[in-house]
Amino acid sequence: MLRKVFLALAALFFIAAGTFHFLRPAMYMKIVPPYIPWPLAMVYISVAAEIAGGLGILLPPVQRSAALGLMALLVAVFPANTYMATNPVESGASALPPAALWGKVAAATSLYLVGAVVYKAGPPVDACTATRYSIV
Repeated sequence: MLRKVFLALAALFFIAAGTFHFLRPAMYMKIVPPYIPWPLAMVYISVAAEIAGGLGILLPPVQRSAALGLMALLVAVFPANTYMATNPVESGASALPPAALWGKVAAATSLYLVGAVVYKAGPPVDACTATRYSIV
């Protein structure tokens, strides 16, 4: 039961975050470091990954893959989170206190651990499961 609640909360978080990023892309484009090309495309790619990963961790056949995908996403957006914390004026976050900016970096790092827990707790992959959920 606790596992299902944990998965539902993690899924809700990633789906909500992805939806918010989709609705306000200009805000998130500002935190993409200048050395990363195509900020709008990067925001939308991260949106797709957040929503797909959030949905995926609810589906046992793809739960572990979704968890790995979310972990990869968190590694990919780490430069944006650190850029925002180290360049608050350029990233449009100057109104936030430094503790909040670095707290976001810490929270994103913690979410990586959530992905690891989901991956570890995912359903075992065996011949029966793989056959039952196969699309071929």
